[in-house]
Amino acid sequence: MSTAFPRWLRATVACCTTLAAVSSAAFLAQPAVAAEPTPPGAVAEYPNYAPTPPMGWNDWSYYQCGIDEKTILGNARALVTTGLAKKGYDTVTIDDCWMTHQRDAQGDLVADPVLFPHGMAYIGRQIHDLGLKFGIYEDAGTTTCGGYPGSLDHWQQDADLFASWAVDYVKLDGCNVPTKPGETEEQSYRDTYTAMSRALLDTHRPMVFSISAPAYFEGAPNWESVIRWSAPLGNLWREGRDIALGQESGAAKWASITYNYGYNVGLADLQRPGRWNDPDFLLAGDSGLSQDEIQSQVSLWAMMAAPLISSTDLTQLSPAALEVLGNRDVIAVDQDRLGVQGRLVQHGTGYDVLSKPLAGGDRAVALFNSSDTAQTITTTAARAGLPAAADYRLDDLVSKKATATTGVISADVPPHATVLYRVHPGAGRGVAPATAITWQDVSTDQDPGTYRITLADHGAVALTDTQLRISAPAGWTVTPATAALPRVAPGGTASATVRVSGPQGTPGTTVTAITATASYRAQSAGADTVSGQQTIVRTVPYPSLEAAFDNVGATSESDTAPGDFDGAGDSYSAQALAAAGATPGATISANGLSFTWPSAAAGTSDNVSAAGQEITFSGQGQALGFLGAEAGFASGTVTVAYTDGTTSTGELGFPNWCCTPTDAYGAKTAFTMDHRNTPAGPANFGISYGVFTNTVPLTPGKTIRSVTLPNAPAIHVFALAVQP
Repeated sequence: MSTAFPRWLRATVACCTTLAAVSSAAFLAQPAVAAEPTPPGAVAEYPNYAPTPPMGWNDWSYYQCGIDEKTILGNARALVTTGLAKKGYDTVTIDDCWMTHQRDAQGDLVADPVLFPHGMAYIGRQIHDLGLKFGIYEDAGTTTCGGYPGSLDHWQQDADLFASWAVDYVKLDGCNVPTKPGETEEQSYRDTYTAMSRALLDTHRPMVFSISAPAYFEGAPNWESVIRWSAPLGNLWREGRDIALGQESGAAKWASITYNYGYNVGLADLQRPGRWNDPDFLLAGDSGLSQDEIQSQVSLWAMMAAPLISSTDLTQLSPAALEVLGNRDVIAVDQDRLGVQGRLVQHGTGYDVLSKPLAGGDRAVALFNSSDTAQTITTTAARAGLPAAADYRLDDLVSKKATATTGVISADVPPHATVLYRVHPGAGRGVAPATAITWQDVSTDQDPGTYRITLADHGAVALTDTQLRISAPAGWTVTPATAALPRVAPGGTASATVRVSGPQGTPGTTVTAITATASYRAQSAGADTVSGQQTIVRTVPYPSLEAAFDNVGATSESDTAPGDFDGAGDSYSAQALAAAGATPGATISANGLSFTWPSAAAGTSDNVSAAGQEITFSGQGQALGFLGAEAGFASGTVTVAYTDGTTSTGELGFPNWCCTPTDAYGAKTAFTMDHRNTPAGPANFGISYGVFTNTVPLTPGKTIRSVTLPNAPAIHVFALAVQP
């Protein structure tokens, strides 16, 4: 759990969890940042108790406050039985909600006697008996993020207590830290973390210290300043938003992973061994994420020399997730003794290339496809920072395939996937040549669905006996399905052209992968193959916004179970909506716009979670109005198509539905309510929950044919209207 949010957002963490991805392109141009010396009189630099990035397990993302002794020890045992502990996942950390709401008569923290009847010292002994390390959570403020006693003004007492429990790792969150008179908010945070750093040192017990100070002060991120003063005080720091929670959708989890990657990749100059940038937990094992997505997170975290801390139910870990978490070759990149964070060396539309120096002269090179379609990503050994050599051995750390290149590093990478190579200069002799397949859409109006498939030889020997085979899902046709290619010289290419056709499909967006596989022979290396995908995305418009409804945003207070507006089972109260005038089919007039509230009954789908849906719509005017709210903090592009074949675009976003109405993204409040529904029933009385309006401009005089919503699932739309 962390609080790297503006201060006004801290109360909304529980209801506002869908995050938007950010681009890492800006970091390519970032200048190096010199390390700042410890100011005179400051606490002594914290010892390097984490010479390599910490690894282990934490309960927060998956369980939040739903923990007890059985849960913690069950996951600790799973680290051992799965073999993950032997691979380095050796620290078990109990996050928030482990204690009672009051300290005891002596002022000590007390483990909740119902959840942890044997106490924390017992938990520590059990964890140590398994050969693992014991981590504990506290907060630098008056209370934790969950409302339990914080460590403010109890620094030494809490540090001594943790030492008496044989704690090995302390995570100090940053909720509810008061600003001292005469200080800035950031100065007060620095004081609190300095106090705990000194207190931990004074226990004389080695304890890894994880700092979670906010990176946002005065409403803007200031990672450099916060990390500079954090670095001497601890071993690692959370400098951004929490990773998505276990119960959130796969789309929200992927957006969260890419957001945290997006800011952390640019912080390499602020990291050094024993002082690690921490972009938060690994989600491998959670529902909703594809194998490529969980592999991408682990591979990218390894490239960034980030802590590898799982937060899932390890007792139910699938073989596929275990394979990702336990990949020794990927772990070795993360734990490399040089301790250097990889850097972004190349960025393009929907992709990044990272390079990380490794002990012994090798480099790890990652080709990350952040886009929703497969693409061939190409870089060079020189661009990745490798020395000149006659050839380079490329070890794919996931597929375990070894190939050799004369300098080009290339792969066809599926959507949301990452190809991770360990590159050895001058070690390619006798290894199969590196090859890659590239798809190019060469369709025309007269010849749709036409693609050129190209096989490239990046090795030092020619390819012969080359055959191309294309496979497609049922209902799809590829013509021709096979093709013979001519000899491919070293550094050369050969191509074939095919036509692909498939079913039109039902309303919505369908994604289909067509795979081309080339088989060939290479001198001294024998027979080999390489494959590459083409992602075909087809969107069939919905006949109306109502036909696209896919989320239950409002429920009756007598039956809240169907609601899931925010991904955590929460929803608007139908009774509160009615009191505000939003009854089924009612007219909502606000901010110069007139909407029809959905006619759906409470507890049924009544809004669209924006994911690029195309909606058939008609009208003319100066602006297109949207009625909605967010369960996160995101904006995205709306595309309006007109009957004459032209289009226009505009940016759409709403404030978060909770807790203080704002004009974020240019939206305006339509109406508010004073509570919401949770899975347990009506709750949060006295807190404002809102519905908002926003507009995008239209081209005057043109008639709308359809509206394509942003690909931002945090945005929820209840209704559309044209502003005359």
